[in-house]
Amino acid sequence: MAIIPQTNLFSWIDFNVMGDLERLRLVLDYLPDEKLVSQWEDERKNGCNDYPIRAVWNSFLAGIVFQHLSIESLRRELSRNAQLRWLCGFEEDQVPSAAVYTRFTKKPTRDQETITDLFEQLVADCYHLFPAFGAHLVIDSKPIASFVRKNGADGDASSDSDADHSKKSYQGIGAQTESYGKARKVVWL
Repeated sequence: MAIIPQTNLFSWIDFNVMGDLERLRLVLDYLPDEKLVSQWEDERKNGCNDYPIRAVWNSFLAGIVFQHLSIESLRRELSRNAQLRWLCGFEEDQVPSAAVYTRFTKKPTRDQETITDLFEQLVADCYHLFPAFGAHLVIDSKPIASFVRKNGADGDASSDSDADHSKKSYQGIGAQTESYGKARKVVWL
């Protein structure tokens, strides 16, 4: 018997066929980060410019796009991948030290308001391009792992006492137009 595969209405095949550098190029081209990076460059002024702010920021974004779990993993990738270094804006064999990234990570944390504005601009662009954007919301119901201690000692800032359960519920109309609903609560120990 011949099996005819069903075609998908929305396909991510084109996106998945892209190489990693092409996906990074899309992020670098469409992320409205000029105000943020210019602000950081103005702060540096005449300071040490061994590693340009823009190149370090681009490599930081590459670490997110390529899902590197650590700065060292990103640095190894930069060391072996000349095309990635070029795309980020580094010269020749230039790879920032771990200390450069340690100092750099303070910038996005400190400028959270500007980064929030950046993401709000991306959302506004989506509303402009796709008028029905946000009409329906779907999220993955998989619990997100938390690596902090649960229910720590009183005043322990590293405890996560709020995330002690999750709830998953279903609603809809069945085949005979009768409504149904189901909820499940999972308590995390």
